[in-house]
Amino acid sequence: MTAHRILSWTPAAIVFDCDGTLMDTESHWQEARIRALREYGFTPAPGFAERSKGLHYTECGRLMADEAGRPELGAEMTGRLLAHFLALVTDDPVTMPGARELVEEVSKFAPLAVASNCPREVVESSLDRAGLLARFDHIVVPDDDIRPKPYPDVYLTAARLCGAEPADTLAVEDSRCGILAAEEAGMRIIGVGPWPGEDTAVLVDLWVRSLEEQEVRGWAGARVPVQRSG
Repeated sequence: MTAHRILSWTPAAIVFDCDGTLMDTESHWQEARIRALREYGFTPAPGFAERSKGLHYTECGRLMADEAGRPELGAEMTGRLLAHFLALVTDDPVTMPGARELVEEVSKFAPLAVASNCPREVVESSLDRAGLLARFDHIVVPDDDIRPKPYPDVYLTAARLCGAEPADTLAVEDSRCGILAAEEAGMRIIGVGPWPGEDTAVLVDLWVRSLEEQEVRGWAGARVPVQRSG
């Protein structure tokens, strides 16, 4: 890791992942996957949660069907997965530790965007209910022209909409899938969450356990007077 590339730098734009980075929704996705599989009489195989983390929900539905040995059920399982997730996240929109404070701080010196593999309505509704949606200039999700992570499209599009070059843009991510997307986009990266192992940590510039860690909060706070004095 190369933490100095973050801690001594002011990005021209910052792009956040949503699930597991801003919003505490990964547990909802995990529960939704379990419920969808159980409806078809299947139990997730060991390690399934990690294999599915960060995937676009349509890819996750196909993975669920493949691992259940019923690939023909991919579309059905995808529909049930999304239905269970929407019900869970509507009932319990929770921000990740430090996310609200960091977003409010960095919005003072850089344009912000969200790059997510989730459906737009999920991202916007969860951020809105958490009181964070207005802080973001752009929300980017996959569509017919934008491929999902681990392709770099959502990050490249977010940087462009923010008026920044990818090399001048910071990505904040929690999953290997998203980190691979941000790396391919050519961005500097803060990884957040439990230690992911060296093979993933080596891809980011700085890894922190949560966004409330003083290393990140101190960096963000120091950027504000630098920007104002410029």
